[in-house]
Amino acid sequence: MGEFIAAQRRQAGVSLRQLADSAGVSNPYLSQIERGLRRPSAEVLQQLASALRVSAETLYVRAGLLDPDEHVMPPGAVVTVPRAIVADTRLTGRQKQVLLDVYDAFVDAAPGKSPSSEEPPVHPSTRTDQE
Repeated sequence: MGEFIAAQRRQAGVSLRQLADSAGVSNPYLSQIERGLRRPSAEVLQQLASALRVSAETLYVRAGLLDPDEHVMPPGAVVTVPRAIVADTRLTGRQKQVLLDVYDAFVDAAPGKSPSSEEPPVHPSTRTDQE
């Protein structure tokens, strides 16, 4: 994760200090992330993605917050709950992280049930703003 962020930063031609300022984090914190000593929250990942002009979803996959198999959505693909949370641009990074944590807790508390056994999946073509 940290190596990927450092590579993206170098590719963008910005210093550690510039990226930290753009993302609203401290230089030491960003340095620790890049060296793999700290794991950034979803909110910090979103801020870094914005500053680096890369997709937040890409950083979420790298950080293990999103399943890489769910990263690409082919036409007609089924939207899973985590994918819908991460893709919703109306939510902040912190809100996404909290929702993902709550969802994971509910799934973990119900071990024998598949995520689709309670509710049908949401299809992109039928999703509304009320869901």
